Amino acid sequence: MKLVEERSQKADKSLAGTLMSNLTNMKYDGSRTMHEHVLEMTNLAAKLKTLGMNVDEYFLVQFILNSLPSEQYGPFQMNYNTIKDKWSVNELASMLVQEETRLKNQKSTHSVHFVNHQEVGKSSKKKHGKSKKKGLHELNESSKAAQIHKKEYKNDKCRFCKKVGHYQNDCLKRKAWFEKKG
Repeated sequence: MKLVEERSQKADKSLAGTLMSNLTNMKYDGSRTMHEHVLEMTNLAAKLKTLGMNVDEYFLVQFILNSLPSEQYGPFQMNYNTIKDKWSVNELASMLVQEETRLKNQKSTHSVHFVNHQEVGKSSKKKHGKSKKKGLHELNESSKAAQIHKKEYKNDKCRFCKKVGHYQNDCLKRKAWFEKKG
């Protein structure tokens, strides 16, 4: 009977070590949702608790924050560290799900812009029969044209106040004058 008890204690110690290692070394890789990631880390803490190793909730919050990739979640982590309040695991989970959604939306917006720029290059290639490299060159030329247009805009004079750098429609003095008059 004593032998079985000793083996059980050794197995518990080994399992506790493995669970603690998994909890402290786990990294979010984006293969699952953020909710699933937080849930898995919470489950590891619960298993440790059943083995007599209670993981404080605020430690668990820190473990979860440390598991996030800093290139994506760095601003989120800094924001958490600058606020005075401590979040519970549930509060952290809901904030991370929101951040995950924001990052996905931001990524899809960048993808749309990238695709649109690619299509611009392709359409100019087809019209002029130029190679891909020249199509990209034309994109650079169009951005240069936009910069030149901005410079021209800076040299234009307002017809209301006669100052350089804006048009009459954007003139603050004109808008103030109409508000005063109207």
